[in-house]
Amino acid sequence: MQSVIQFLKEVKIELIKVTWPKKDELIGSTTVVLIVSVILAIFVGLADFLIRNIVIFLYKTR
Repeated sequence: MQSVIQFLKEVKIELIKVTWPKKDELIGSTTVVLIVSVILAIFVGLADFLIRNIVIFLYKTR
């Protein structure tokens, strides 16, 4: 039990040393992540659509 308490004290000390992002930096980073996620979702959706249609076409021609 003593080691758990010591660990939590050390965690608290380390969290004080952390440089937390400012509100503007956080909003900017979040915006970039959301935009990239939407772009990748669209890309994967289009790739899935194209591959599915190609496979369906190839099976119909057999």
